[in-house]
Amino acid sequence: MGVVEEAHNVKVVGSGEKTVVLGHGFGTDQSVWKHLIPYLVDDYRVVVYDNMGAGPTNPDYFDFERYASLEGYAYDLLAILEELQIDSCIYLGHSLSSMTGVIASIFRPDLFSKLILLSASPRFINADDYYGGFEKEDIDQLSQAMESNYKSWIDGFAPLVIGGDMDSVAVQEFSRTLFNMRPDIALSVFRTIFTFDLRHFLSRVTVPCHIIQSSKDLAVPVAVSEYIHQNLGGKSIVEVISTEGHLPQLSAPEVTVPVLLRHISHDISSDIV
Repeated sequence: MGVVEEAHNVKVVGSGEKTVVLGHGFGTDQSVWKHLIPYLVDDYRVVVYDNMGAGPTNPDYFDFERYASLEGYAYDLLAILEELQIDSCIYLGHSLSSMTGVIASIFRPDLFSKLILLSASPRFINADDYYGGFEKEDIDQLSQAMESNYKSWIDGFAPLVIGGDMDSVAVQEFSRTLFNMRPDIALSVFRTIFTFDLRHFLSRVTVPCHIIQSSKDLAVPVAVSEYIHQNLGGKSIVEVISTEGHLPQLSAPEVTVPVLLRHISHDISSDIV
């Protein structure tokens, strides 16, 4: 196993001519794809990895300056593809990793046959001409709460993001992976994500994009998926699914997994919906 593979806990499973790479979002790790992977392994080579800073990674490897922007994550993704000698893949990214895929595809469009963007947002804070869902004051308050008591913050944040009570399995799972992050790293990643503005990247994307969004997501309003669709430089399609929460692959796999499989197997020019 190479240095990059080991640092990111890269796992390769399944067999097939096409490769599917799965990237997870903030506060989770590769285990967030556990409901999807069994449906892929018979037909695809599947690559999963942990973003640097996720609980299972070595916190000593987390470079606060490198990961203060999403370019750092994009370069990691490209390094993983290079080390595994992948020259073309279907990339499915959730939340943070959806935008990581967008940036990586601008740097190396040849490596991506298509991007599947689940719960994606190029900017979370509202602007004069844009509705991201949050005011700057909201993010400041959440950051302060994280700093003052990380465990209590998780108890409040996890059910809001998942869309359920603390007793649900999905909330407990998200709470677990959040708690596995070192608090100072979690705060740094949170601030990076919730203060970035990546809207200017969208027009530079030429790889086909499949945008998949929950109908009710506290973190990403439905209007954001339409904004991405209208501003991408290449072909794109939007599907809003009847799920609640920011992590539908974890909270509603029975609805989400068939949709993801359809978008993985069909291209935009096909009869996809």
